Amino acid sequence: MAVTSQNSTSKASKIQLFSISSPQMRAFHLTWMAFFVCFFAWFACAPLMPVIKGQLGLTIEQIANINIAAVAVTILVRLIIGPMCDRFGPRKTYTGLLLIGAIPVIGVGFSQSYESFLFFRLCIGAVGASFVITQYHTSVMFAPNVVGTANAATAGWGNAGGGVAQGLMPLLLAAMLMLGVGDYLGWRVALLVPGLLMLVMAALYWHFTQDCPQGNFDELRAAGITIDSGKKGGWASFRAASANYRVWMLFVTYGACFGVEIFIHNIAAIYYVDHFGLSLKSAGIAAASFGLLALFARALGGIISDKVALRGGLNRRATLLFVMMLGEGLGLLWFAHAGSVTLAVVAMLCFGLFTHMACGATYALVPFIDRKALGGVAGIIGAGGNVGAVLAGFLMKGLGNTQQTLSMLGVLVTVSALCAIAVRFTATDKSDEPALTVPANNIPA
Repeated sequence: MAVTSQNSTSKASKIQLFSISSPQMRAFHLTWMAFFVCFFAWFACAPLMPVIKGQLGLTIEQIANINIAAVAVTILVRLIIGPMCDRFGPRKTYTGLLLIGAIPVIGVGFSQSYESFLFFRLCIGAVGASFVITQYHTSVMFAPNVVGTANAATAGWGNAGGGVAQGLMPLLLAAMLMLGVGDYLGWRVALLVPGLLMLVMAALYWHFTQDCPQGNFDELRAAGITIDSGKKGGWASFRAASANYRVWMLFVTYGACFGVEIFIHNIAAIYYVDHFGLSLKSAGIAAASFGLLALFARALGGIISDKVALRGGLNRRATLLFVMMLGEGLGLLWFAHAGSVTLAVVAMLCFGLFTHMACGATYALVPFIDRKALGGVAGIIGAGGNVGAVLAGFLMKGLGNTQQTLSMLGVLVTVSALCAIAVRFTATDKSDEPALTVPANNIPA
């Protein structure tokens, strides 16, 4: 990522990776950090489920319900959070989500029954909407020539929080046990950590970010300055986005890539324990490797998308997404039929690479669908990821077998790749493509 100077009141045309001097780069770094903390909190329970299962006496069906609950409410919140960004600005929206989301994250450690655990797990799902705010904030801060890279990098590094949770939470539990804390309290104390991190992150986000390069939305509106991304604020943004067929095509593709990612986060550790007989620690490390791919793979998808767009236009972005979806589907089928733990891990890393890159390539397209209804577009497509995860959860509940579920998902992902091909841009859409290469100070915010 190149280093260059940039106008602090314009969208950034380069990513100054090692700088926080501009509002654009402060937003870049704090969005991925906030997203990382939210993802860490969202999936902190997953690697501890083998322990929690025994503590609370959970059945297979109850675990399936918990996994569904963990992603179900995010659908609704993601639909709401996008228009909220248009209306209130990403700074206020993100700070509020972090503060409110910390309540159930801390509360889950106090669960005494299946019902209370299910309730808190359902509420924790709301923090998954942090993804939409992250993508929104970088989209209004960075110019079209690097927005795909900025979106994919912040989302990928934030997504890594799920992988870190898979590996770190069992270690936190082990540390609690070594300090003399019993099994009953160990996992509960460990789950307090992500909630406290969310509170710290809320304070940092409020104090060090602003809504767009020119300032905060409320101040700009008070001064009579029109905000391009917020012209269709609130539900008008949602209605405009929902009328665009390309939004629903990407809704499906994102459900097939990010939905699968969430599903794997929720079941990977327990799958390795039950199917291959690994220990909790080994299963956590294996599952963590999938999530940690997000450190570079999602960014790679966005970078490649930006590169092919410069050479071949917007439609090349959609074609690239189609190829990545095919790779994900075929790799998932391989993972489902792996006969040993070694092959399973290798297959998981292969299909995981395509999965994360497909996520990055999807959101590299988002800023070009409807720039004046960005919040609605980001929210609907983001919700598609959770719809995919919920449907995968119901599929597993219906089949009653994780391996069969993975096989079926592989087929469905491969077929859904056709939706990427259906995303095409008109001559009018392409007329804006010269903006891909103009200097940042010539691009309206």
